[in-house]
Amino acid sequence: MTMPKRVVLGVSGASGAGIALSIAALLAAKPDVELHLVVSQAAERTLAYEVGRNALGALEALAAHRHSGGNIGAVLASGSFETAGMIIAPCSTRTTSAIAAGLSDTLLTRAADVHLKERRRLVLVVRESPLHLGHLRAMAAVTEYGAIVAPAVPAFYLAPASVDDVIEQIARRAIDLLRLDISAQATAWTGLSHD
Repeated sequence: MTMPKRVVLGVSGASGAGIALSIAALLAAKPDVELHLVVSQAAERTLAYEVGRNALGALEALAAHRHSGGNIGAVLASGSFETAGMIIAPCSTRTTSAIAAGLSDTLLTRAADVHLKERRRLVLVVRESPLHLGHLRAMAAVTEYGAIVAPAVPAFYLAPASVDDVIEQIARRAIDLLRLDISAQATAWTGLSHD
């Protein structure tokens, strides 16, 4: 029997909380994935506001393990705890900036730091607009450290019919960026045919 791939899903307080639920649902449907969840206090509020009062419970139900954001001693804080990668979605500019500065003051930022130092995949689904120079510099810094910055941008070329379609495509693309060797999640662009 093969061990499941451990994936960490971090959720910060940025707008776009539905993306986290979509990622969790897609990963929970994979029997070979063990989902570890870290939700910031700000994310708890955003989930309730944007998705509904029961959103946090629904998110927790999809995870194999929920780790407290204040528990710096959790297994996710150590590089000896093997994972296949981490997604932070949505990722606030506060969280991006903390990761860029090496601030490991919460389990969310510590787990991200561990993924960088262990050279594991770290995908940041940044959700902010417009961006000032400090935001851009933080994104450049985390990219230089090895993270993948994947802004929550709709794939308009797929002609999404609803907000749910947009959210699901962003979620699937973030999962694909982990390169987990599970079936591709996102709808791929097939190109235009010539007339």
